[in-house]
Amino acid sequence: MGIAAAFAKGARRSGAARLPDASFGAISGMESKRGGGMILSCGEALIDMLPRESTAGEAAFAPYPGGAVFNTAVALGRLGVDAGFLSGISTDLFGEMLISALAASNVDAGLCVLSARPTTLAFVTLTGGQARYAFYDEATAGRMLAPTDLPALPEAVQALFFGGISLVGEPCGSAYEALMAREAGRRMCMIDPNIRPGFITDAAAYRARLERMIGLADIVKLSDEDLAWLIGPGSIAESARAVLTKGAKLVFVTEGAKGAHAFWGTNALFEPARKVVVADTVGAGDTFNAGVLAALARAGALTKADVAGAGPDLVRAALQLGVAAAAVTVSRPGANPPWAAELA
Repeated sequence: MGIAAAFAKGARRSGAARLPDASFGAISGMESKRGGGMILSCGEALIDMLPRESTAGEAAFAPYPGGAVFNTAVALGRLGVDAGFLSGISTDLFGEMLISALAASNVDAGLCVLSARPTTLAFVTLTGGQARYAFYDEATAGRMLAPTDLPALPEAVQALFFGGISLVGEPCGSAYEALMAREAGRRMCMIDPNIRPGFITDAAAYRARLERMIGLADIVKLSDEDLAWLIGPGSIAESARAVLTKGAKLVFVTEGAKGAHAFWGTNALFEPARKVVVADTVGAGDTFNAGVLAALARAGALTKADVAGAGPDLVRAALQLGVAAAAVTVSRPGANPPWAAELA
């Protein structure tokens, strides 16, 4: 699908008049076609420049659609969930790659805001299979998404997902925080900060934003490294419960090759990681997030009340699907989440 086709489906140009709420579903197809509510992932879409070797043996980089929140949206679409995506997208050749990749994974891009600004690039280096990133994000289409660009959401949207580097920069960080603050009272919200310390320019302001957004979230997911950065020294259980006191009802903590934890109320569960040959870890946490949300969607449990009243069977199902989906992603290069049939 080209940029023009995406615009015809409802993607808006920055500064353009908004579509009437009632017309959005008909234009973009956001009508919850697969049953249950739509999960709208809100955050960055970028191009991962992954390390490769040219035919001449020279070091090279190949472009792949990515971004933490983009990856979660793609994984949700592939897992058979009604998935939508909201971000600032460029009309350049990389933006067209992003729109096409969303369409190929059954993700609705109708709420995206198009502009002629460039696409964010993330150059990836791999050390022992672990990804490290160098971001080029100044004045990009994603970075410059402003609070005034935010659309009204159609009723089909039942849950929202936030996170990634889109919460660091401005004005996009303020835009996503404003959207969460606007919608959290009536729609279930999940956040995965996916903290990149090297990308943070104002740690105090960023910590303050995370405090506010975690306080609004129903579900918080953190890696063990993120948890340590956010809370400080302590056991995973102690630190996760500190996050619960900030307002979240359910906290997931991933621990790399060991597995993932869930904490809610006075309860805790752990799901060990699947044993696979790891190609790299790009997109692993993003896919885990999609597995969690897809499990809730399959159970018809995407409301705030559903999450607040979650029992062990539902939480275990979320953990298991998150871990299983992430295992497929790490078994192949790049952020390439599984389709539902691969997990059947």
